[in-house]
Order: sequence, then structure tokens, then C-alpha cells
Amino acid sequence: MRRGLSAGLSLAVVVPMLVACFAEPSPHDAVSEFLVGWQSGDYAAAADRTDGDPKVVRKALEDAELQLDAASIRFSLKGLSTSGDNADAQFHVQVDLGDNSPIWQYDNDLPLHLVDGRWKVRWSPSVIHPELHQGQRFAVKVTPEERQPIEDRNGDPLQRESTLYLAGVYPARVKDPVGVCERLYQLTGFAQDRLLSRIRSAPPQEFVPLVTFGAKKYAQLLDRLEEIGPDLTIEKASQPLGPAQPVDIVGKVGAITAETMQQLGGPQRAGDTVGQGGLQKAYQDQLTGSTGTAVITYDLKTGEQVAELAQWPGRTNTTSVRTTIDKGVQQSADFAVGGGTPAVLVAIDGPSGEIRAVASQNMNQERDALAGRFPPGTAFSIVAADGLLAAGLDPKQKLPCPADRTVGGARFQHAQAQTQTPTGQAPTVTADFAQGCATALASLSRRIGAGALAQAASRFGIGGDWQLPLRSFSGSVPAGGGDAAKAKIIAGQSVRVSPLSMALVAGALSSGTWRPPTLVTSPASPDTSSDVTPAEPPRPVALDPETLPKLRALMRAGVTSGTASAAAAPGEKVYGISAAVSYTEKKHQRNLSWFIGWQGDLAVAVLTETPNPAASAQIAGQFFRSARTAA
Repeated sequence: MRRGLSAGLSLAVVVPMLVACFAEPSPHDAVSEFLVGWQSGDYAAAADRTDGDPKVVRKALEDAELQLDAASIRFSLKGLSTSGDNADAQFHVQVDLGDNSPIWQYDNDLPLHLVDGRWKVRWSPSVIHPELHQGQRFAVKVTPEERQPIEDRNGDPLQRESTLYLAGVYPARVKDPVGVCERLYQLTGFAQDRLLSRIRSAPPQEFVPLVTFGAKKYAQLLDRLEEIGPDLTIEKASQPLGPAQPVDIVGKVGAITAETMQQLGGPQRAGDTVGQGGLQKAYQDQLTGSTGTAVITYDLKTGEQVAELAQWPGRTNTTSVRTTIDKGVQQSADFAVGGGTPAVLVAIDGPSGEIRAVASQNMNQERDALAGRFPPGTAFSIVAADGLLAAGLDPKQKLPCPADRTVGGARFQHAQAQTQTPTGQAPTVTADFAQGCATALASLSRRIGAGALAQAASRFGIGGDWQLPLRSFSGSVPAGGGDAAKAKIIAGQSVRVSPLSMALVAGALSSGTWRPPTLVTSPASPDTSSDVTPAEPPRPVALDPETLPKLRALMRAGVTSGTASAAAAPGEKVYGISAAVSYTEKKHQRNLSWFIGWQGDLAVAVLTETPNPAASAQIAGQFFRSARTAA
């Protein structure tokens, strides 16, 4: 009996000694294997290093990643301390919340103890986050920033309210989230896994928009959306998205699609909008900002919020875009071009160069009015006249206007030829300008050098480097070598300009100083986040005070006795010239009519697709009369 008892006692002593001999000397391996398994998604390996139920631990770690919609979770060990059979590890957590959202960072402690000779993590939900407790879950709450407006110079919005249709779910109510996401993918192309991730990570009781439709697209898909069943909810949202005039300049806005989301790269979500053209596209980042994000814990039973663990507001540099457009002036311009003839009208404020209106009829306001490349015909002669007058040309000089003339081998024609006036005298240079006589004006090429012509064009900003946020064209003037080349420049045949560039010419003549155009006054640039300093805009150029009165007299004659007489309007004197030009573009004959001029501070250029030289002057006259009434 003693030997048996003695043997039993010695066995009881030996076992704990063996366990102690084979116990892990340090908890470091346990910490490493747990964190590496969690980080890599090997939740079974991580669970093996805890004292919890492996199934419970695996599910908790996996759910945390899904509830956070985490692109990745990374850890770094900050410290490890041991006291007997217990240990504590301090570690840092970085959670990438995906979709270009913020990185959530926090510190936590990992308690460990020895279990049968192995170091184990003491499992509880607080291992994942110190404020996560039993019966709770994570959720990521997003708050999209509303799109800011584009405004006219007085702060009035340049868009109308439009209705969007948001298709989404309430996570706590949806019975088949996988099925809903699969059907939406088939309808829209949005990635099924991303839609599902948003449902799983969203606050359970809140509406989660998954796909947004405009009114037209929604009407097309309504029947198929209804087939998805009660799991899918449609909610309406009203936003100022429909562009008012000038529609091409303001730009359209559309709902985020699978294609645009891929192009933009995030963090766009359903309900967000994207500019599809004009200023809406150029200033997309400033107008929309970024989505606000918060990480929150919720009670699993009640679905109520428990705590906000982290919060990032949307980017604060969202701002409205203030333009130089004047809604009253724009309405007058729209009314003036309202006939059936293709036309564009650009109106600027002469003293500042600010664009007040861009109107169009069957033409594009950005592509044609701001960035068009058209020959100006004899409307360009007023630019050449700046150099000719400086070279000594007398506006009173007699200069016949034959129907046909050859200069340096180049042929010029004028349909309304006038070799002499009713009094039997040859017309003057002033009369030739007023009538837009190409044959007479081309003959002046012998009176000016190519360099002087180029300098005159430069003084009026032709060929300058503008800094508009939209496409624009300042003009181009070819090198004028011989008389023929110079004659084609004076007659505006080889020159290319935009209506905007010619409106600026008129503005320079009205104010005495050429100024670069301005369309947006705030913010300063479409990319305020860029580290690149925007290029300095061209500086204003004062016109020669001795030449300027003569140029204005030529412009006044165009209205009082020339082809621009239809531009006359009550009120202040109207100055302007008109011109007709024919040219071949892509093997097609095009006939254009121009008017450039001003009344008061409003300077305009009008271009119409017609051979009638008076057509553009008629539109200008209608504009001046309407703008005066509106004022």
C-alpha cells in the first residue's frame, strides 16, 4: 500500500514538471500566428491560437472584415510583456476601408495566458477592438456630400431640379441579398461582390442605395426592377442636376454608372453624380467633394447604434462654381438666336473680358462658340486695320471695290462690287470696311509688312494662351510672306478664329484694352488640389490711343452705312461690322455670316451658317434690343 501511494504521488508531481518543461518559452509565436492568420484571412489558424470556441472565433474575425468592407487589415506589434503564466501584447491596427476611403487606425491589447503549456489569446470581441463587446457588430456609415451648384455672376443657380431614383435595400429586412445583387448586376453591370459588400457593411436599419437611375433609364427598367421583388426598395431624390442655359457650358450631370465608377476610381457610391460635360465635368472634384465615413458599433438584437468609433467628414473643399454668366443677358442671347438658322452668339463685358452669355441654335456652345475654328472673312479686317492705320493708312483715302481682283497671284471677289459711289467718286477705305469689300481690303496688303500684321493680331489676343476651364481657341494667323499671303490674312481667308476670340476683339475696341476671357471667378482652378502652379494668364494690352478712335469710326460706319445696319438698336450707339465668307471644309462648301461689335459695355460676336452677311447683324440687333429691355 505504501509503494502504491508513493508511486501515485510521484506521478502527480512528474506531470506538471513535464508540462513546464515543454511549455512555450515565449508568447511571441502565439501573438505572431494569431495576427498573421487574422491579417491573411486564415481565420482557422488565428482561432487555433485562442482559448475560444474555434467556430465562434473564426466567424467573429470573418464577420468583422465583412462588416467593415475592409480591403485589408494590417498589424504591427508595439510591445510584449510577460508575467508568469500571463502576457500582454500591444499592437497597432490599420484597416483599409476600401473605395479610396480613409485608413482606420487604432491601438489595442492582446491578453494571453498559458493553457496546457501553450500560449493562448484570451478570446473576447474586445480582441478585435477595445470597444466591441458581445452581442455587437461593426458597420460603416457613409454620408455622401450633396453636389454643389454652378452659379451665374449674381449667385443664381444655372441648373434645374431633377429626380433621381435610388434602388437599394434595408439590410435588416432583406431576405436574399445575394439574389438582389445578382439581379442588379445583370441589369446595370455593377460588380455583384461590391454591391453585396455594401449591404453587409451598412447600418442594418438604414436604407442603402445600391444603384441610381435617371428618370429615362428608370422608366426603361421599371418592370425588371419590380421583378426583383420586395427585397428591393426604390426611393426618390431631388437634386439640382438639369442644366439651364448655357447648357453646353454648364454641362449635364448623370448618375454614377458601372462604367463611370470604373473610370473615376472611387470613392463614388450609388446616389453620387458625375459631370458629363462642360463645367460640371471640369469641376467634378470641387462640386462633389468626398463621402463622409464613420465606423459604428450596433446592437445585434435592437439594431440601435451603440458607439461611434471613428469618423471622417467629407472633403471640406467642396464649393459652388461661380461663373461670369449673367442670366438676364443669357436670356436675351437665347432669344436672339432662337430662329431656325444655325447660329452662336458670345457676349462679353468689354471692360473686364468676362463672358456674359453663350447662346446657340443647332450648334454647340463649347465646341463651336468657344473652341470653333472658322475663317472670319472681312470681319478680321478691323484687326488688320490696327496695323494699317499705324502704318499711315488714311480712312478717307479713295479705294475702288471691284467685283474681282488679283493680289500677288491670289484672286479675291466681292459680290456687291462698287467701283464708285452715286456721286461718281470711288468709295473710301471707311466705306470699304463698312461694306466688307474683300477686293478693296485685300489690295491693302502692299501697305503693311507681315510682321506688323502679326503684331496687330497679337495685340488683340489672336493666338494667345488662354486659361479657360473649357476648350477654347484663341485663333491662328499664318505667316504672311508675300502680298498674296498678306492679302488673305487681311481678308480673313487664311485666318482661323472662334466666336469668343472675335467677341474679345470687339471688347478691346469698346474699352480700349484687350483682356483675356474669364468664365469662372471661383474657384480659381478646376484642380485646386494640384501642386502645380497654374500658368499666368495673358496680360491686358492697351490699344494705341491715336489709332483707337479711327478703328471705332470704322466700326460705327459698319452700322450707319454698311452691311451691319440691322444691328442698330435704341439706346447707346451700336458699333459693328458684318461679313460673309465661303470656304471648303472636308470637301463640303460652308457659307458663314459674321457680326462683331458692341453697345455700351456689351461686346458680341455672332456667327450664323448662312451666306447672307446681314443675318448675323440682325441677330445682334435683336440681342441689343432685348438686353436693353432686360436691363
